[in-house]
Amino acid sequence: MPELPEVETIVADLRPHLAGRTIVSCDLLFPTIVRHPEPEVFIDSVAGMQITSVRRRGKYILIDLVNDLMLVVHLGMTGQLRLVDADAPIEKHTHAIFTLNAGSAAPPALRATSPHGGEARPLAPPALQATSPLGGEARLHLRYRDPRRFGRLLLGTEESLLASKKLPRLGPEPIDPAFAAEELYRRLRKRRTALKAFLLNQEALAGVGNIYADESLHRARLRPDRLAGSLSRKSARRLHESLRDSLLVAIANRGSSVDTYRDAWGELGGQQEKLLVYGRAGEPCFTCGRPLALIRIAGRSTVFCRRCQR
Repeated sequence: MPELPEVETIVADLRPHLAGRTIVSCDLLFPTIVRHPEPEVFIDSVAGMQITSVRRRGKYILIDLVNDLMLVVHLGMTGQLRLVDADAPIEKHTHAIFTLNAGSAAPPALRATSPHGGEARPLAPPALQATSPLGGEARLHLRYRDPRRFGRLLLGTEESLLASKKLPRLGPEPIDPAFAAEELYRRLRKRRTALKAFLLNQEALAGVGNIYADESLHRARLRPDRLAGSLSRKSARRLHESLRDSLLVAIANRGSSVDTYRDAWGELGGQQEKLLVYGRAGEPCFTCGRPLALIRIAGRSTVFCRRCQR
């Protein structure tokens, strides 16, 4: 499932190309992907609406429209949200198409700096920067390999979606500068559940999924099946730092393409080449050489090192 780094990458890619544009029309090839309101109402409501901004909250893509409306995209397990030319072919498993009006002919600034410093890198592939094909009419294609795996579209005001529980109330984000290690420790103390299960709980902490839970726990040298409430302040500080580092490095590398994830241009991320434990069960730990163990926690496959993680 695309997690915080993958969704952040997509949002950063889309933001300069969507803000100020108008949704001319919406075609739903798989109407049940819309969870609120009814698909017919959804289509009529988004047509003609101008996009004011694009942002992220946890694993959700939030496209702000005029009149305080918000288009919410959750990519689920296999979702992809791509920006393409208006005449681009419709690929298999495309379930929603948003046609946008013509944008500015001037290419936007498409560069970002790694959160850890270093060389600035393009937010879009060089070919797209050179040709700048998206100044004219464009389309957003929402694709799901398996649309039943939790992907969904929502439309409404933020207040109404939260009040109706269509949009969950999410916990703080590990990369938020305001989220301190002491706050993480306070939240952990209340939990009598496995540490990894706590990290996967979006109401406790937003944006972390299976990949970065495994990676963060390995960096922090903590067993995933340890009770969350048993952590000391020192261990909580270590976990706080490892969560931030794991997520920020993944953002700098444009996410992990371990399955179906692609960025807004259909390109692979680069973080999958740098994962320490996720997807490496049975392979040697990079630190001690011991084969990595595989267990299940909260219904998810969990990889860790029995020697390095205590």
